[in-house]
Amino acid sequence: MKKLLVAIIALLSLVAANVSCSTVAAKDIDTEPEVYVTIAADANFLRFSDKDSIVWYLDKAHEAGINHVVLDVKPNYGKVLYCSQYLPYLDYIEGITEQPLARDWDYLQFFIDECHRRGMRLSASFSIMPCGSGYWQRGMCYQDTIYDRWLAIEYRPDGTFSDMRDTRKAAVFLNPSNPEVQEYELGLIMELVNNYDIDGFSLDYCRYPDAQSDFSDLSRQQFEEYIGASVENWPGNIISYDEEGNRVDGPLAPQWWAWRAKVISDFIGRAADSIHAAKPDIDVEYWAATWIHALNASGQNWASPRSQWVTAYAYGTPEYQATGFAPSIDVFAAGAYLERVSGADDNESIEFAYNRADTLLHGDCRLVGSLYAVNHDTVSDNPNNMYHAASMALDKTGNFRVLDISHLEKMGQWSSIRRALDDYLARKKE
Repeated sequence: MKKLLVAIIALLSLVAANVSCSTVAAKDIDTEPEVYVTIAADANFLRFSDKDSIVWYLDKAHEAGINHVVLDVKPNYGKVLYCSQYLPYLDYIEGITEQPLARDWDYLQFFIDECHRRGMRLSASFSIMPCGSGYWQRGMCYQDTIYDRWLAIEYRPDGTFSDMRDTRKAAVFLNPSNPEVQEYELGLIMELVNNYDIDGFSLDYCRYPDAQSDFSDLSRQQFEEYIGASVENWPGNIISYDEEGNRVDGPLAPQWWAWRAKVISDFIGRAADSIHAAKPDIDVEYWAATWIHALNASGQNWASPRSQWVTAYAYGTPEYQATGFAPSIDVFAAGAYLERVSGADDNESIEFAYNRADTLLHGDCRLVGSLYAVNHDTVSDNPNNMYHAASMALDKTGNFRVLDISHLEKMGQWSSIRRALDDYLARKKE
């Protein structure tokens, strides 16, 4: 099986587009709000096990004013919900299904056809670096289908080094700086892009897992080449841990964070260039939390390289600032997964988060306000309910994205979204 992965790297770049493009209803994305709903693979695995359910929920979403679906087709396990020559199909999830789902139809293609029939757009959400779930101990990396040398190596508070398969973290990651990993992922991305008429490609988990990874021999070699010197105290000159297990940044930490951010930024640029070269009209999308100052641990500098926000922090260097990848993407979904809605001076409010995101992006890409549905109820007199949260996203970004369709259904938030959108459009006409 591992030999097949080498063939994937060599062959996927040769995959040619062999499907005709259907026509999506005309839509002026510069003036009409993009109203997105995300559909997570595992949370909705049984919900969308048949075509009738998909049709029913898309009708419901369309009635609520949603015009863009973000469909998770490659979750953290590494298996997929589309037809791939190279990755196994996700027909079974332990703890969710008692037996494999017997689908004789293409899940992604059916969603595309049904969305386009309603004049809705569809983005494929693709988990880039994860290859299994450490929490559930399942996925590709537990099935002898991933090279050990591709896995991210953790440096842990107890002083040990190991890959992530024995952890209970949400996802086991590949090493983003490994050239083989990058070619492998780019090949998989392009297989999907070339074979499906999607409107957007969402780079999910396209990052490092956290500050503990990657401390492989390869990353050490690459980092030493980056700084032009040997790291004698490895990894102590980068990070260490105190007696309570808290991370302590060493003297080389600022250069380390800048290098890792460059790895992610460069890969996103390559992926976006490849996607746009094949199909220029596809939007390259990226979601991240709005608290960018804490994302150096995962290498996510989603700001514009013209933004000097990083100078306010200890790790801030011109090299880190230059890694801002906003110009490489078309859409940034600013994840303001906060409870409080209003408060321009409240750094724990959605309003503050969107204002800051708009400032940091410098117009390099389109901003979409993203919300977590479970943070907002439908109680009419609650200033932090879904209606007010959706209204804030629309007012501040002109767009709106909500995670996840399962929460909208469970919490009965459909009408709140419809009302927020109608009121926003009415305000625009005034």
